[in-house]
Amino acid sequence: MTRGATGAHLARAALEAIAFQSAEVLRAMEADAELKLTELRVDGGATTNNLLMQFQADLLGVPVVRPKVAETTALGAAYLAGLAVGYWRDTGDVAANWQVGRRFEPAMSRDQAAALTVDWDKAVLRSKAWET
Repeated sequence: MTRGATGAHLARAALEAIAFQSAEVLRAMEADAELKLTELRVDGGATTNNLLMQFQADLLGVPVVRPKVAETTALGAAYLAGLAVGYWRDTGDVAANWQVGRRFEPAMSRDQAAALTVDWDKAVLRSKAWET
């Protein structure tokens, strides 16, 4: 960080950190499950940030798909209530309501994504060596 760093730089760094951390978790999940991620479906407030979603797709090298309704946790609770009272027949009825809001395709080269990830890993290692 330099004296020229602005709030915008810090905000972007925070968004990129979310993407790097998510990518790390997803890579671990792929290894544990012995499966290859073909797309990532996302939800929650942070998913409304297009820069974050595009950067996530770029890092992962797979499409990131955001639903029309980003707050699916609340929607899921409503669906469960509807299932409990018989408004929905089954989970198939509920699943049929899911719709793509936007799809983010990877645009960064795999070499560039790998180089950024190497730099991120170095930064994480350096931060672990700080003394209080």
